[in-house]
Amino acid sequence: MSGADTVGRAAATPGQPQPYAELGLTSEEYARIGGVLGRRPTDAELAIYSVMWSEHCSYKSSRVHLRQFAESAPPSAALLAGIGQNAGVVDIGQGYAVTFKVESHNHPSYVEPFQGAATGIGGIVRDILAMGARPVAVMDSLRFGPADAPDTRRVLPGVVAGISFYGNCLGLPNIGGELAFDPCYRGNPLVNALCVGVMRHEDLKLAAARGTGNQVILFGSRTGPDGIGGASVLASATFGGSDAAKRPSVQVGDPFMEKLLIECCLDLYAGGLVTGIQDLGAAGVACATTELAAGGGSGMRVDLDVVPLRDPALGPAEILMSESQERMMAVVEPGDVDRFMDVCARWGVLATVIGEVTGTGRLEMTWRGEQVVDIPPASAADEGPVYQRPIQRPAGQDALLADDPAALPRPEGGPELRAALLSLLASPGLADTAWVTEQYDRHVRGNTVLAMGQDAGVIRIDEQTGLGIALATDGNGRFGLLDPYAGAQLALAEAYRNVAATGAVPLAVTNGLNFGSPEDPGVMWQFSEAVRGLADGCAALGVPVTGGNVSFYNQTDETPIHPTPVVGVLGVHADVTRRVPVGLRTEGAPIVLLGRTAAEFGGSAWAQVAHGHCGGRPPQVDLGAEQALAAVLTAAAADGLLEAAHDLSEGGLAIALAECCLDQGLGCQVALQGDLFTQLFSESAARAVVAVRPGSERAFAALAARHGVPVQELGVAGGDSLVVQGSFDIPVDELAAAHTGTLPGIFG
Repeated sequence: MSGADTVGRAAATPGQPQPYAELGLTSEEYARIGGVLGRRPTDAELAIYSVMWSEHCSYKSSRVHLRQFAESAPPSAALLAGIGQNAGVVDIGQGYAVTFKVESHNHPSYVEPFQGAATGIGGIVRDILAMGARPVAVMDSLRFGPADAPDTRRVLPGVVAGISFYGNCLGLPNIGGELAFDPCYRGNPLVNALCVGVMRHEDLKLAAARGTGNQVILFGSRTGPDGIGGASVLASATFGGSDAAKRPSVQVGDPFMEKLLIECCLDLYAGGLVTGIQDLGAAGVACATTELAAGGGSGMRVDLDVVPLRDPALGPAEILMSESQERMMAVVEPGDVDRFMDVCARWGVLATVIGEVTGTGRLEMTWRGEQVVDIPPASAADEGPVYQRPIQRPAGQDALLADDPAALPRPEGGPELRAALLSLLASPGLADTAWVTEQYDRHVRGNTVLAMGQDAGVIRIDEQTGLGIALATDGNGRFGLLDPYAGAQLALAEAYRNVAATGAVPLAVTNGLNFGSPEDPGVMWQFSEAVRGLADGCAALGVPVTGGNVSFYNQTDETPIHPTPVVGVLGVHADVTRRVPVGLRTEGAPIVLLGRTAAEFGGSAWAQVAHGHCGGRPPQVDLGAEQALAAVLTAAAADGLLEAAHDLSEGGLAIALAECCLDQGLGCQVALQGDLFTQLFSESAARAVVAVRPGSERAFAALAARHGVPVQELGVAGGDSLVVQGSFDIPVDELAAAHTGTLPGIFG
């Protein structure tokens, strides 16, 4: 006898105490499991439910709100797979499909920055691989506490090193992202990773186990004790021996094995050897088996004794819960098993048949000859608790909105405006990120068209036609704090605008929703408003949400982070040779501002940097103006009317012009009308600055007029300084010195 808690023993001992609370389950949830099973669960079953019903896996606090993304989704013929799959898939034309998704690895990256961030990359890459696609690029959206805080100096270098190590080893270009600093992220950094993959339409794979008698194969790395319980609050000591407490709580990644796994999977797909596929990430074997069986409406029989282990001391619950990386689970027809194994052997990937698909509708598992699991798989994968958490607008919200930065002292006159621009440009959140991004390989695979320093990353998909995609991620926690509904829409609008600025047509959305505790009614108000704002915004812009991630419990003690929805937008380039970069390139090229400017400084970078202030109302959202601006930018790019384009966001026109000058080292001379401070530093949305190709001025003006987009002629590119006529000038070399010195000065 093994001593395992078997199904028979569980039925015979209904009163035996179990550590459900330590595993993150409430007494009501524990009672519900007993109702589903008609008995108390075994230890292994309890482990399955504890992680599958966790916030991370079941979305139990967010699901009632996330339904809005599907209910209000705009019609989209391009959407091939959406919410509920491992990642969204969209048709980009010419028989190609693209899959993309963002995931968070916030808490692991604080505990162990290098491995937490590295395995975040590995996990999102496997999500993309599980859809049948070849991963082709990654991005990251990072937020930390104050840049000069000791804890930031501990966490940030490790996170960046983990991302670069894993992504570079996989040979995936990192083509962009974000880096932000704010005191609210002290002790709770946000590490959101995005991956994008490419496939032909017919290559699409789904996580579904169908076909009685089909074999279930676990392949990739061996299963070890790393990450056990990472998806819940599972204490490794609960089901282990005396050494269990020493087991790591953060997974350990092996990018070289993942590279083999990628090529092996693509080889298997090409051979038609897979009928269903699921990656193993959070909740490991427990998640893969329940989701595959539930997805196929089938049953599954699994023998845990044959799971390849790194640690023979692991019991059934630990085998199920292990979050060891670089593993996949496939459903394979019996006649294809030998060929499947041959492909795996050719790539040096360990593969083991651990079970088969059944028609019973039950997930059954044995260990050392005894049955330790017998559950309906959908009860764990799809039918977890759903909570309508209490929602209450925070008591201080009105006071926050009333704290208008209009009352703050602001720079007046040329010297003060000049100093304000240099101060913003050198601030950690707006400074040059090369210290980070130069650790990433952005050109591997040879298809990167635009990367860091540009408004969006652009990847070529087809060499013959020039078909390509653009991706941008954006978010602003300050705007989210002031007005989570508008803040989510501003994040969406900025990513949408960034994609359009390169010349791509925005097509679809993914998101990473980072919030505090769902048990806090104020946080749930922030969350519900952000989701509503994002759903309404996507409907208005005609871009569906294809999937994403929710990360709750991001807080230090009782203080939550700012509401931080990170929005990723995917756009399509018909021909990447017509993409538009941000940098000024030609002496005399006319510089034009598109959009309307108002005195909007609530939550602005200027208020934060100059005064440490976050209050007032965020910029007004005008999604119709965003659509019109995007239409002008994409049409102008397609017609070859533009030499450069850059969206206006943090820091306003002043920062946008400085970045346009810095990209290629060419200056500009502009003349501004009215209040110079507002013209330079306002963060009004739906705006972009462009350099028109000389000779195309009339055609561009007519295009903007047709779409009703306001045009303000600012000046021309040229010289070696940024000149605001009648106010100040700053040599490009001085701009560069201010911009590039900050992060190296802090992080070495």
